[in-house]
Amino acid sequence: MPDTASEPAPVLLGNEPGSFPHGVLAERHPAIIRQVRESFPYEPGQHRALDALLANCTEGEIEPLPGDARDRDRWTAWGLDEYVGRSWFDVPWLWAESHFYRRLLDAVGWFGPGAWQGIDPFRPAKTAELDSPETDEELAALDGLAGLPADERGRALLHGSLWGNRADLGFSLSATGTGAGPRDDVPALVADDGERLWSLLPPSGTNTLCLVADNAGRELVPDLLLVAHLLAHGRIGRAVLHVKPYPYYVSDATTADVVDALRRLTRAEGAAADHGRLLWSALADGRLTVRAHPFSCAPLPYADMPGDLRAEFAAATVTVLKGDLNYRRLVGDRLWPPTTPFADVTAYFPGPVAALRTLKSDVITGLDADTEGALVAAEGQRWRTSGTHALIQVRR
Repeated sequence: MPDTASEPAPVLLGNEPGSFPHGVLAERHPAIIRQVRESFPYEPGQHRALDALLANCTEGEIEPLPGDARDRDRWTAWGLDEYVGRSWFDVPWLWAESHFYRRLLDAVGWFGPGAWQGIDPFRPAKTAELDSPETDEELAALDGLAGLPADERGRALLHGSLWGNRADLGFSLSATGTGAGPRDDVPALVADDGERLWSLLPPSGTNTLCLVADNAGRELVPDLLLVAHLLAHGRIGRAVLHVKPYPYYVSDATTADVVDALRRLTRAEGAAADHGRLLWSALADGRLTVRAHPFSCAPLPYADMPGDLRAEFAAATVTVLKGDLNYRRLVGDRLWPPTTPFADVTAYFPGPVAALRTLKSDVITGLDADTEGALVAAEGQRWRTSGTHALIQVRR
């Protein structure tokens, strides 16, 4: 594990009552256990395991993995031995969150053996969102983009991908992305390198995009629509979609979620179905590839990525990382001064990199001083975690 004592910003922990990380560990994780328990007709052994996890993650200490756990060596390399015996609240927040989901999957039998092996405990919530009337409305909004020039459509789809499950807002934002935030004097986009991102993908038909996905359902659909547009208009010749190898952070996308989203698109009407068929064909002929690298579920920043993943990102024209968790892993899960240059904290990344993220945690870099001042004056520190602001940041 890296030595954090000499680093310029403190690693986020969950041991400060009233802080956002503390609330996640003390309140959100117990709520997730309750949600999972109610989503399936689990058997007595699973209920006992969920009870034990609830007690352990809120009041106990981190425990070793069972000796026969198939990923025990991997978690040892990821720092488990260093943290065994310590409170969940006293280890890096990113590590504690990630390990919670690993333990939750154990409790419900995901890793098996047994009849519950491979059953996604979050699937009911994912499919309900994907099949909702709101998704119908957002897909129908695609038809309204048909009359726009291709570049304007692309920018609208970029903002749809940025805002995730606020895709309807994304489609309506202007191409410059200067929509108002909660107050008219505070921008919704606190940093906007959208044109710089667009310039990295000229219509040559030869570019490779690595897209590191965030959530499934109504957040994955706009990501796929953006990929379809880039393929259709020659801004990329190939896309690699990175998803999680197992259910993670409630709604993070897995390969099964990609398949569900593509089926949802292909059974829609109008432009949505056209995009779905293009993507289905692109998977068949290799223009679109799905990856589920083990490091996608690592409790570590991307600065610690293994060599094979580094080589893949290095070969891409640009790697786009979606969502709040990927942002935390990209810049380091630290309480950076907001004006810390984004280029500095991502200098290690092996190729051009972009972040598309709505703000849902304390971590932030790359703001100018005036923007930070306006946000603090208007909202205190709430702007960091409310999800009402977003950013597009690019390092060439």
